[in-house]
Amino acid sequence: MRLTRTLPLIALLSLSTQTMAQRDGFGLGFILGEPTGISFKGWLKDTRAIDGAVAWDLNHNNTLNLHADYLFHNYDLIRVNKGALPLYFGPGVRFRAWQDGRYWRHGEWHDTEGRADLAFRFPVGLAYQFDRAPLDVFLEFAPAIGLLPATYFDIDGGLG
Repeated sequence: MRLTRTLPLIALLSLSTQTMAQRDGFGLGFILGEPTGISFKGWLKDTRAIDGAVAWDLNHNNTLNLHADYLFHNYDLIRVNKGALPLYFGPGVRFRAWQDGRYWRHGEWHDTEGRADLAFRFPVGLAYQFDRAPLDVFLEFAPAIGLLPATYFDIDGGLG
């Protein structure tokens, strides 16, 4: 319960910036939204990267949310005077796990059955990369199609 309150506070205090080298290297930061947690990005080439997050879906039973994406960055679509503002997109996967609930009986807590799901996702976002600073700020939406245990449509979104 304490972690549920602390993590969003840390994310807000960090001003939702993600520390990383522009177009190369590895970065670690925060994502605030649905889900909220720790994000990472590793550059493979000048316009391609792998990103992901270890996060919590705070609106649905504190669901653990893991996702990973293969991203393509288009630097030519939006031009800015300082820094860069690429549009990014690409395929990814999402895994979520949660407990349905807890109850008190005969002097102890009991957990009900745990559940999990697997989804294909396709994030689309903008990432402002600062000039001469290893920082970026991003906004993304990620439509998802559930594969297991059932087929469904969902949307993730975040600022980081």
